Amino acid sequence: MKEGKCIAMFVKVGNPDSFVQTGLVDMYAKCRQIKCARKVFGEILYRNVVSWTSMLAGYVQNNCSKEALVLFNRMREAMVESNQFTLGSLVTACGKLGALHQGKWVHGYIIKTGIELNSYLVTAILDMYVKCGSLRDARSAFDALPSVDLVSWTAMIVGYSQSGFPDEALKLFVDKRRFGILPNAVTIASLLSACAQLSNLSAGRLVHSLGIQLGLIDPTVINALVDMYAKCGVIRAASYIFETVSDKNLIAWNSILSGYSQNGLAYDALELFHQMRSNSVSPDAVTLVSIFSACASVGAFQVGSSLHAYTMKNGLLSSSVYVGTALLNFYAKCGDSKSARVVFDNMGEKNTVTWSAMIGGYGIQGDSCGSLALFNDMVKENLEPNEVIFTAILSACGHTGRLGEGWKYFNSMCKDYKFVPSMKHYACMVHMLARAGRLEEALDFIDKLPIKPDLSLFGALLHGCGLHSRFDLGEVAIKKMLDIHPDKACYYVLISNLYALDGRWSQVNEVRELMKQRGLSKDPGCSITEMENNNTLSFSGVACPA
Repeated sequence: MKEGKCIAMFVKVGNPDSFVQTGLVDMYAKCRQIKCARKVFGEILYRNVVSWTSMLAGYVQNNCSKEALVLFNRMREAMVESNQFTLGSLVTACGKLGALHQGKWVHGYIIKTGIELNSYLVTAILDMYVKCGSLRDARSAFDALPSVDLVSWTAMIVGYSQSGFPDEALKLFVDKRRFGILPNAVTIASLLSACAQLSNLSAGRLVHSLGIQLGLIDPTVINALVDMYAKCGVIRAASYIFETVSDKNLIAWNSILSGYSQNGLAYDALELFHQMRSNSVSPDAVTLVSIFSACASVGAFQVGSSLHAYTMKNGLLSSSVYVGTALLNFYAKCGDSKSARVVFDNMGEKNTVTWSAMIGGYGIQGDSCGSLALFNDMVKENLEPNEVIFTAILSACGHTGRLGEGWKYFNSMCKDYKFVPSMKHYACMVHMLARAGRLEEALDFIDKLPIKPDLSLFGALLHGCGLHSRFDLGEVAIKKMLDIHPDKACYYVLISNLYALDGRWSQVNEVRELMKQRGLSKDPGCSITEMENNNTLSFSGVACPA
């Protein structure tokens, strides 16, 4: 930057020409000195397409997309013809602003004027449609290309993967018409992301193998591999790949931490987070979501509350709605609904997951009044509840024995909001009926379902049978469960408990013997206190800045 300013001084002393001044505009823009770039641009007497394009691109690079659109209008008024790079920057500006209407106009202008499409311009057009949420227009533009190269093909795959259409990304990859194109590292990373979203391990392994064969295993691909294996539940492979990375960046740490947390390995996630902090790697919003989730699942209140203080100190709590949601969910699951509500009330932005977490938090604590009141507040704000929120409401009604209201909300979900009930909704209703002692009604409800019931429904029924000493119906539930899945250890434990409640100790022993024969066991849990007392793992500094 110092050298650039020296050059600028020499230019001022002499007689500047537009070529040199345009170079200065480009330099200042790339050095994030957009005011200096604008000043030099204003001093150019004879502006050509390169001068205008440099300034326009500078605006886009410095997140001044609105100014870029205004400048383009001035350029047209000056009767200066655009080139591919001008229009590429303009389309990028439209994408950043989410300005689909303007983006379509630019695309139409490109077609109308017959400007030749280069890779830069094609990628910008596809990316603009993706960022504006119009995948259909992106695909139409892609299909209209006279020829498809690696750049445009990869751009479309990236668009599908990033927009939540992983199946379309994989379909495009295996399209026979594209067999002549070999992928690059960006293609491989995007395909791995698609496989992760689908939890498609077999496809993920094939893409991994292809990446190795083509020598495309760079840091971006490695991070995608860790994420793919973790999301597919193969945490050992994810951990192995993570450990092979010598220079671990934050993305790599986040991928493995998320994997541990999502696969029920909360203690491992907390231990790894401690290692991350020891390596002076600072967490971001993605890290915090994973760690708050891990703390919630094992009741690590001290660790979570310390991390809360860290997020407040470093301004991370307001950085993402997902951080606030994970934090209130942590407090709710740890039994501190007051702190959860404080977090909820202080959140500027709330999504349906946020509302669901708070509604469910009240339900966990047996405060169905709090759940229902918050649900009504949500409806008053004209927010549309989703299936997850109805699950939380039905669960809250079940925990507090509000059978009548539970039926009301279940029927409202089906009739007023047109949702097709999921297995979770049905399980909530069975749990509600069974808890209220309406066991025959619960069994009849299961028998009349339009879908095949799973273990969760009979598990809820069996739990109710134990509460109300209905061992006859309990045995019916047991037989149904064993027909569905004979190798689920936790249900054998429920069976054993049911027999024990009825004093049928010989059958308790038979169940335990059967579990031994089938190699089934239920692992005992451990507390966070035990972990903190372990000399090999300390969380005392977990929330301290690196």
